[in-house]
Amino acid sequence: MPAGPDPLEADLGAAGASMTQESFEAAVMRVQDYITAGDVFQVNLSLRHAFPMQGTPEQVYEQLRRLNPSPYMGLLRFPDFQLVSASPELLVKVEQGKASTRPIAGTRRRGRTPEEDRKMEEELLTNEKEQAEHIMLVDLLRNDLGRVADYGSVRASELFAIERYSHVMHLVSEVEARLAPGKTVYDVIAAVFPGGTITGAPKVRTMEIIEELEPVTRGPYTGAMGWIDYNGNMELNIIIRTLVVKDGVGYIQAGAGIVIDSVPYREFRECHNKAKAVALAVRRSENRPGKAGDRR
Repeated sequence: MPAGPDPLEADLGAAGASMTQESFEAAVMRVQDYITAGDVFQVNLSLRHAFPMQGTPEQVYEQLRRLNPSPYMGLLRFPDFQLVSASPELLVKVEQGKASTRPIAGTRRRGRTPEEDRKMEEELLTNEKEQAEHIMLVDLLRNDLGRVADYGSVRASELFAIERYSHVMHLVSEVEARLAPGKTVYDVIAAVFPGGTITGAPKVRTMEIIEELEPVTRGPYTGAMGWIDYNGNMELNIIIRTLVVKDGVGYIQAGAGIVIDSVPYREFRECHNKAKAVALAVRRSENRPGKAGDRR
C-alpha cells in the first residue's frame, strides 16, 4: 500500500518517527520470516514519534484524564525526564497472596457511530487471527504465573472481554493464581516482567528480534509503573499509551503484535490508532484546536 501522510506528524509537528512506513512494513515482513523459520510465534513491534514539546507534562496529564481516562494512569517526574501514562493494561497485581494479570491482545479503532462501534466489536470477537493471538498470549501469562504459583491454582478467570477507550477497543482476559508458599512480590515481578503482550512468544527470542529490528531503545516504554506496599501487595501497569518528555522533546510510542498472517499496512495503522489519544492530549495541552473527528 502506498505511503500516505503521517497523521501524527500532521497533528504534532513531529520531528520524525523511528521508522518510516516503508521501513516499518519491511520490519513486519522480517518478523514474518522469523515466524516462518520457527524462531517465534508472535512479536510486538513498535514505532516511536519524537516532537518538540510546548505544553507541560502536567497539562498533558490533565488532558488525558479528560480525553482517555484509563485504569492505570500516572505522572512521574525524574531529574532528567518526565513520564505521563494513560495505560489500560495491568502487568500484575498481588493482593493477599493472589496474583492476577490482564493481558490485552487484539485492537480495533472506535467506530464513528454506535452502529459502527458494535460492528468493530463483533469483528474483534469473531476474528480467528485475533483470537488465536490472544489465546497464545494468555497461555504465555499462565506459564509466567505458574512459575510462582501453587500447583493447580493458575486459571483464566475471564476470557475475551471487550474494553473501550477513547480511540480504540481491546480484547482483554484475566489470569489469576495463588502464590506458592515463600514467594514474594519480587519473585512475581521476575516471573512476569517484561509483559508477554508487549514482547511476544517465546519471550526471550522475541526480545532479541525487537533489539535487532527497532532502531531506538524503548526506554521506559513497555516497562512498568505502580506501587508496592509493606504487606506484600502490589499493582503495576505496563507503560503504554504514554508520553515521555526529555530535554524539551516529547516521545510517543505504540506497537502492534505481528503474526504470520499480519498485513503490514494494517499493523502500521494500528500503531497510529493506539497513539492518537496521547497525541490529541499533547495538542490540546498546547491550546491547539482539535480536528474534525476528534473524540471530545
